[in-house]
Parts: sequence; structure tokens; C-alpha cells
Amino acid sequence: MTSLDPDPLIVSLVQVANTLPIFLLALPAGALADVADRRRFLFWNEAIITALSGVFAVFVALDLVTARLLLLFTFLIGIGGALTAPAWQAIVPQLVPRRDLAPAISANSVGFNISRAIGPALGGAAIAWLGIAAPFWINTIANLGVLGVLWWWRSPQRSVASLPAERVSNAIVTGIRYARYNSHLRATLMRAVGFFLFGSAYWALLPLVARNQIAGGPELYGIMLGVIGVGAVTGAFALPWFKKTLGADRVVAAGTLGTAVALILFGLARDTLTGLFASLIAGACWIGVLATLNVSAQVALPEWVRGRGLAVYMTVFFGALSLGSLIWGKLAGVIGLTPAHFAAAAGALVVIPLTWRWKLQTGGGVDLTPSMHWPPPLTARDIEHDRGPVLVSVEYRIDPRERNAFLRVLNQLARERRRDGAYRWGVFEDAADEGRFVETFLVESWLEHLRQHERVTSADRLLQDEIARFVKDGAPKVTHWIAAEPDDVC
Repeated sequence: MTSLDPDPLIVSLVQVANTLPIFLLALPAGALADVADRRRFLFWNEAIITALSGVFAVFVALDLVTARLLLLFTFLIGIGGALTAPAWQAIVPQLVPRRDLAPAISANSVGFNISRAIGPALGGAAIAWLGIAAPFWINTIANLGVLGVLWWWRSPQRSVASLPAERVSNAIVTGIRYARYNSHLRATLMRAVGFFLFGSAYWALLPLVARNQIAGGPELYGIMLGVIGVGAVTGAFALPWFKKTLGADRVVAAGTLGTAVALILFGLARDTLTGLFASLIAGACWIGVLATLNVSAQVALPEWVRGRGLAVYMTVFFGALSLGSLIWGKLAGVIGLTPAHFAAAAGALVVIPLTWRWKLQTGGGVDLTPSMHWPPPLTARDIEHDRGPVLVSVEYRIDPRERNAFLRVLNQLARERRRDGAYRWGVFEDAADEGRFVETFLVESWLEHLRQHERVTSADRLLQDEIARFVKDGAPKVTHWIAAEPDDVC
């Protein structure tokens, strides 16, 4: 792009075209990852990506590429990546036990960054020996290997669903609602915004640093990308020690601080050595923060909503990258490359104390396996799945002296009700009978309430057991109310 159109904003749009599709499509892609068969879904999407890569290789070989065409194909291939990203992330826990999830994610990052370290060097060599179109042909052919692995691999069988699959539109809404009321995931999202908004600066501006500040070319840019990859690999191997020594929150803070240092060095870089040193620091810090945030998102999610929860995380991740790339590209065009890097570094430093209140990986010790302890609801007759809305009332009798303690625990349960499907929740006390309380929550349909029964986790069961200790005269009384209409209404 620096050869086709060297304008800083246009160059930064390459990063935008690469990341914007994930921001736009991650949520429906996450819903599909939870609803569809993940292996088949990945296979057909990767087949489309391979075909697009091949078509782009033809355009490059025929010397027909323009700035607009480059952005278009980057965006189209980015769409393919956006559709597959949540599914790729969601299958990691299917490959390893939960206790090995953190090192598995780090190992995945190591593999990715080894590729990123070697790839630019191989691309430069391929261009020198075989011409500008060679890397694109190699990319297309290499992706056939991905298709072969997906064809060969058989994912572990999920438990047979007793209820119909969710519609994609409803699954998206459910995923957003779950993320909103999951405090562990929400903390991860806040820390992600703080880091990626400012960390995106060097990704967006690196081509201009290589070309304009250091007066290099595509070869230097490829080498700098390779050094970022080497730094990331090094950081990934050192990450377990840092995490054990500092903890997840301090690892992210240290990575953000290191990124600020790298941004300052990129702003000052007028020679190759400074640029490469900045790239090494940037890569190590990037993988430390990225892997820590990724683990924090993974351990906050149960299996039934993993794809959607990770899609929300990726939407925030790539949304911040896209927005940051636009901001820093525009700012560099107005005030220059060096001041733009310094401004991003200052923002990264400020965000450390501002986001410290949101703690990471707090979901690691929470048992998110389905408890299945809710008994089937009693009904006088069969109820159609689409009937609704459904009002569930739970009556409690407690000692009036324990009123405040009881309500504090019950308010914690409210998040679980909303997270798993309720769109309204409330608690009421009897004005004439002290100690008598009724909890109510509304669910869209009978089918959605049946899904609530399957979504309750073992951690939720512990909370409900704590509430039960307040209850006198037996278990709470649960009643299901469904919107009533005359049978002859069409």
C-alpha cells in the first residue's frame, strides 16, 4: 500500500480493512459457532478464504492491483477470518482439559507468532526469487493444508441436545445478554479496550515508520514484523514465569507499560537498530497481554455460550483495533508520525490506573459445568415452545431479622437469572406479613425457560444453596405463569 498510495490514512485503512470485519461479524459468527457443527463450519469458511486468496493471487500476477482493490480483498478475506475466528477460539477447550487451558492458549499463540516471525522473511525471499505474486500463491496453496486438517479432525461429540437449536438471531441476543451480566467477562472487556485502543498505533503506523522515518522498504517492514513475531515467541515462553510471579493483572499492566516504551521508541526511530529494538519489545508485550486477556475470557464462559462470549470479546478487541487504527492514522497525517506515537504512548500509560479496578481471570475458580439441579417444571398440559412470555415466581419465607443479608444474596442471584435468559427481574415483600418475599423474573418463551434449566451451573447451585439457608418451613415455592389467551384467538 505504501507503493500504491503512501497517504497515512490510506495505509492505516489496510489495518482497518483487516480488523473491521471481526468487529462487524464476530457476534453472528459466535452464534453460528455455538449453534452449528464447528468442524463443518470451519471447513467451508476456510474453503471460501482459500478461493478468495487464489483470485487475489491472479490479480497480483496480472499486475491489476490498485489501492481500492487491495482494500477490497483485504476486507473480503477479513470477513472470512471474522466468521471463523470465534469457532477457532471455541474449539481450544475441546482439545485440552480445563487445567491445561492457559498453557494451551499460550502454545497456540507461540505457533501463531512463529508463523508471523518466519512468514515475512519467507515472503520477502519468495518475492526476490519468484516475483511479487509468489507469496499470494503460496498462501493459497498452504491453506489447503488447513482444509486437510479440518477434514481429518473429528471434534468430540457434544451431549445430545434435548431442546431445539437456537435461532441465530435469538442466539446473538442471548450472547450479548450473557456478556452484559457476566462480571468476569465484563472486566476482561474493559481491560481489552484500554490496551488495544492505544496498542493499535504501532500496527497501523509501522509501514510508514519503515518507509518514511527509517527510509527502508518492504524488506525492512517484513524484517520488523518478523522481529515483532520473535519478541512475541520469546514473551510467550516467558509468560508462565511472569504470570506466576506477578499475576494476571500485573502482567497486563507491565505489558501496557512496555507497549508505551515501544511506542516512544517507534516515534524516535531514525535507524534500523532502534526500529528493531522497539519491534522486539512490542512483540513480547503484545503476546503477554493478548494471551492473558484471552485466558481471562475463556475461563469466564461455559460451553453452551463459549462461541458467543468469545465473539463479544473479539468484537471489543478488533473494534478497539479498528477505531485506534483510524485515530492514529488520521492523527499521524495531521501532526506527524512521531507526535502520534508519543500521544498513543501517553494514553497507554494513563489507562493503567484507570482500568486497574477490573480484575482478570477471576472466573478461573468458578465451576461452570451444568448442574442440572432444577427439576422439570410441573404443567397441567403440554405447552408449545413458542408460548410466552413466561413469569416465574419464587416465594420465600425467612426470619425478618435476616432481611438485609437475604436480599444481598438474592441480588447476586438476579445476575444469574438475567444472564441465563430473564429480561426482567424483581423482588417484592408482603406488606402484611413480615418475612414473606416473592422473587419474579420474566422470560420470552417457554422454550427459553426450558433452556434456563440447562444453563444453570454448579456455581449457581452453590449460590442458591446459600439462599436456601435463609428459608424457613421447607423449600421455596416455585410457580410458572404463562401469558393467557382464549383458545379460540388466532
